[in-house]
Amino acid sequence: MGRRGIGAGAAALALLGGAAAASLVWGSVVERRLYMLREVSAPVLAPGAEPIRVLHLSDLHMAPWQRGKQEWIRMLAGLKPDLIVDTGDNLGHEHGIDGVRRALEPFAGTPGVFVHGSNDYFGPSPKNPLKYFTGPSKGGPSSAPHRLDTSALEAFFSELGWLNLNNAAGALDVNGTHLELFGVDDPHRHYDRLELISGALDELRESDPYSEDSTWPADRPRPERSTVTIGVTHAPYQRVLNSFVTHGASVIFAGHTHGGQVCVPGFGALVTNCDIPRHQVKGLSLWRHALRSAYLNVSAGLGTSIYAPVRFACRPEATLLTLTPVR
Repeated sequence: MGRRGIGAGAAALALLGGAAAASLVWGSVVERRLYMLREVSAPVLAPGAEPIRVLHLSDLHMAPWQRGKQEWIRMLAGLKPDLIVDTGDNLGHEHGIDGVRRALEPFAGTPGVFVHGSNDYFGPSPKNPLKYFTGPSKGGPSSAPHRLDTSALEAFFSELGWLNLNNAAGALDVNGTHLELFGVDDPHRHYDRLELISGALDELRESDPYSEDSTWPADRPRPERSTVTIGVTHAPYQRVLNSFVTHGASVIFAGHTHGGQVCVPGFGALVTNCDIPRHQVKGLSLWRHALRSAYLNVSAGLGTSIYAPVRFACRPEATLLTLTPVR
């Protein structure tokens, strides 16, 4: 190879190295702070019902010093959502609860529900970032031994008035629609107890005064009321999504994937960190199972591990999902 060829090769390598360095700077300094609100809608309510604006928050991975993220989340209270759905991984540091409190205080009094992700139990630890691209991260406690104050997080959510849906069910009446909500604890660490869903829903419906099987005073007409069933999980593993559809969910909320976190423009996510198909790693789609289907909203989330603070072609996000009447 002549000197001209060697010079061209060196120039190409230098250009490639410069592009890689610029991408790293963009992803670690700029894009991971470019918070965005994604707005979508799903027609699942009864005809004529009043729309329900659901703010979906996920994967805050909050550290106490992340004031920009906290202020951006506080600003979302101005949307005046009808319901908050939080799909976990709120904590990202042993003192992350301080940042979570500041971020979510403005939502006190707004109905909400939550489930946990693994990072609500265990703090992050340094890892080889290249292992992220070899498949889903391991869920065993040995990979993240530092225990976080999950009880303090739950107590704060209780102060906000939010329902705990970790392997549980609950109900809310929002804008004239009765919402049945159920969820599971973190599937990534196999804390989910799918076998409990049927019993939780049965118990919920038995205590519902509007249920067709319940006793209603003979001297009062039973009011008409439509019901929508919603499933909530942190990690959208297929076993969980299939079970949710089987149990009648019309809408499913999930997080965990970070939308791939590092994506290739024009191609999308390289990995999902679970077994969900890559094309459903973020956004609103339909999940089909056993001749049924449900709207599935997977949030790309608002944070990252403090040990992998980078996003590329995958901006951090919250979602405003408006439930609308079926036409």
